[in-house]
Amino acid sequence: MPVAAKIKTAEMSTQQGNDRLRIAYLTQLDPLDKRSWSGGLYYMGQALQQHCGDVTFLGPLDFPALSLLSKIRAKLSLVLFKKRYAHSVSLAVAMHWGREVTQKLAGNKFDVIVAAGGGVEIAYLETSVPIVLVGDSTLAQLVDYYPWYTHLSRRSIREIGAIEQQVFKKVRAAIMSSDWAAHSAIQDYSVDPEHVYRVSFGANVATVPTREIADARKPSSICRLLFMGVEWERKGGNIAFETLLKLEKMGIEAELLVCGCVPPGGLTHPRMTVIPFLDKNDERQARELEMLYASTTFFILPTRADCTPFVFGEAAAFGLPVITSDTGGVADVVRAGENGYVLPFEARGETFATLIADLYRDEQRYLRLVQSSRAAYDERLNWDVWGCQVHDILLKECGHLSLTTPAASSQTRRTASK
Repeated sequence: MPVAAKIKTAEMSTQQGNDRLRIAYLTQLDPLDKRSWSGGLYYMGQALQQHCGDVTFLGPLDFPALSLLSKIRAKLSLVLFKKRYAHSVSLAVAMHWGREVTQKLAGNKFDVIVAAGGGVEIAYLETSVPIVLVGDSTLAQLVDYYPWYTHLSRRSIREIGAIEQQVFKKVRAAIMSSDWAAHSAIQDYSVDPEHVYRVSFGANVATVPTREIADARKPSSICRLLFMGVEWERKGGNIAFETLLKLEKMGIEAELLVCGCVPPGGLTHPRMTVIPFLDKNDERQARELEMLYASTTFFILPTRADCTPFVFGEAAAFGLPVITSDTGGVADVVRAGENGYVLPFEARGETFATLIADLYRDEQRYLRLVQSSRAAYDERLNWDVWGCQVHDILLKECGHLSLTTPAASSQTRRTASK
C-alpha cells in the first residue's frame, strides 16, 4: 500500500501579498506559552505568521468540568477493573470543544484552520472552512504505548476511536512529523495518501545559535552527557544512568546532566547533576538551557515511548550529536551518521556506552558528526523550512495553488516510498 510521501526541502523566502492566507490557528493549549508542547505550539505559530499568512490564535480552550456521573464511572472502572478512563480524549470533551471552537469562528472569515498538537477539538467542529491537521502521531498509536494511554477502559478506547474517526473525516489534509505517524493516518483511518504529508518539526530555540558554536565544539577531557525529559522512566533515564556507570568502567571520565525531571528513589551519583526544571518563558532560564546544549558532548535519550521529540532539533542547532533508541518516529529525525545514531530499542547502557566511547575517542569522526548535526538543523530541522513547506501545502489544499505553477512543481513535489 502506498504510504505518505516525503516533501522536498523548500527554498522559499517569507511570503507576502496575495498568497498570504487568513489562518485560524487552533490549539488546545496556550500557543503563546513556550511550555506548551515543549514550545512547539509557540514556534509553529510564529512560523505560520512569518511564512504562511495572517494568524488568529484560537487557543487555549477551556477544559469542561467533569460531571458527577463521569467521576463516579471513572472511579468504579479504576477500582473494580484497574482500568482508567481518559477524560481529556472523551466524547464529552470533544463535543464541548467543538461547540467552543464553532463559537470562536463565528463572524470571522478564514481560508484555513490549522489544528496543531491534537485533533479532539475538531472532531465535532461545525465549519465549512478547510481544516489541516498538524501532529506527531495518531491516537491509535498512543493507546498502550504512552503511559497515560495504557490500561484504559473499553469505553475509553471506543470513544478515542470514534473521536479520531470523526477527526480524519473532517480534515482536508494531515501534516505529520514522521513517516511513522503518516503511516497510521493512512492505514488506520484510510486517509488518502495524496493528502498526507511528512514535514519535520523545527527546533524550539529563542535565538538560533551561530554556526561558530558548532565549529568550536571538540571532545573535552570530560565526556558530558545531556539527558532531557519530564518523565524519567518513559525517556529511558535508567539506561542513561547505566551508560554513565559503564563509561566509568571503561576508563572514560564522564558526567550526566539531567534536566527536566528528578530521578526516582533518591538515585544519586557524584557525577550526575540534576536540574529539575527550566522555564523557556524566562529569559535567564532559557539561556541556561541553551548553555547545556552548547557545553555538553552528547545528547542521550534512550526513550521508551516517543513520537518525534523537539529536543533532537534543538540539539542539532548546537551541533550536539544525539544517541537515542529506535521507537515511534525517532528514526525519521535522527539519521545514522548525520545528526547522531539510533540504537535498537533493546539496547541498554553498555551498548550506549560502547558507541559513545568509540565516537569520543575518535576526534575526527566526532567532529564530522558535529558538523553534519548542525547541517541537519540548517537543512531540515528548523522552523523556516517547516513554514515554507507548509505554506505550499496550505495553498495547494485550499485550492489557491495550481499544480502547474513553479512553486507547486518544485516545492511540493513528493516521491513515493514503500
